[in-house]
Amino acid sequence: MPTWDSAPSDDLWTEACGQDRWMGTKEALDQNIRRLSDDRLWQFRTAATRSLVEYARERLSRQLTASGASPGEVDLAKQLFDPGTLTLGFARRFATYKRPNLLLRNPERLLRLLTNPERPVQLIIAGKAHPADQAGQALIREWINFIRQPETRPHIVFLSDYDMLLTEHLVQGVDVWINTPRRPWEASGTSGMKVLVNGGINLSELDGWWAEAYTPEVGWALGDGQEHGDDPAWDAVEADALYDLLEQQVIPEFYARDESGIPTTWVKRMRESMARLTPRFSADRTVREYTEQHYISAAAIYRKRAADKGAIGRQMVDWQYSLEQKWAALHFGEVRVATDAAWHIFEVEVYLNDLDPNEVQVELYADGVNGGAPLREKMNHSEQLADAAGCHIYRATVSSTRLATDYTARIIPHCAGVAVPLEVDSILWQR
Repeated sequence: MPTWDSAPSDDLWTEACGQDRWMGTKEALDQNIRRLSDDRLWQFRTAATRSLVEYARERLSRQLTASGASPGEVDLAKQLFDPGTLTLGFARRFATYKRPNLLLRNPERLLRLLTNPERPVQLIIAGKAHPADQAGQALIREWINFIRQPETRPHIVFLSDYDMLLTEHLVQGVDVWINTPRRPWEASGTSGMKVLVNGGINLSELDGWWAEAYTPEVGWALGDGQEHGDDPAWDAVEADALYDLLEQQVIPEFYARDESGIPTTWVKRMRESMARLTPRFSADRTVREYTEQHYISAAAIYRKRAADKGAIGRQMVDWQYSLEQKWAALHFGEVRVATDAAWHIFEVEVYLNDLDPNEVQVELYADGVNGGAPLREKMNHSEQLADAAGCHIYRATVSSTRLATDYTARIIPHCAGVAVPLEVDSILWQR
């Protein structure tokens, strides 16, 4: 958090939650930030937007001077934007899967949205394309050409030389952070997380972190949470949905003010975003969970394996060596299924090639339904056939609510303390 919050944001969080808020547990942060008044939060946000506008003017004027623009153009850049206008931020690496031009799909509609005299909008864009990415560079040129139109120029700026400093100012000052990747290609979406501590609100595709974080109280969502490939028709559908969200929800909410000039519904959403999401989507929480759930247990496992000059570790290595020598000869024999009204009764022949049955586990596996967890049912070792070389019989009973053909038997290595498949990935499936 301290990397990306502004000085006023730091003051606000200190006022509400104390100086050491990121150092301990986060349980009380949401209640504490909710105690801040609408007036205090709105003063904080308006100051943040004002600071961003001043920075954008100064950076754009330097950018134009360096490119040889006329003094008149430079002077005009120093007057661009209004701190009281809804400010959208859009910055990222320009790549086709990120769909950075989804907002530009209908230029006339976008222009009407930006230039509404009663409820204007201003947009700050930044980003780069890879030097070898011709398609990404073409997307940038499309935006530049749109911005150069006289009627558009007062409402959009493209800030070049995208770097950490520019990112810092953007995530600290924008009212809304827009993110439009093509699902499922968003790895995470950390820029959207960075606006949280600064009171910015997210409007994002339901992908990456936003698919996990989104609820209607904290921001706006684009898409249906499904994958549609690179279908141009779906891009058109989502572009229309993006315009609709802005026109029908985001912009009206920002400009709906009470008698004190405060957009109370907007501030309520901003407060919930800060309270619910900031502590949850943070490096502090991530490192704490990795430590508590993984690093400490890994250290304990290491100590156990290393004890007594590595006795347990040596046993594991011996087991793994034996497994590797015999695994290739393992195979399934006949699989028999009997079904009554309520149950499937599976009986499977497994040839273990002299492996001790205790060194493997046989189970039935079925894929999960509707995104649910897979079904795994351990099969019980019932007997070893005396007249068959290494043939063992395993049985299991599962509910007949799923088809018997949904289930597949598989053999998994088993040794106490060994993580499968992390450390040993030999898994044999019935074919």
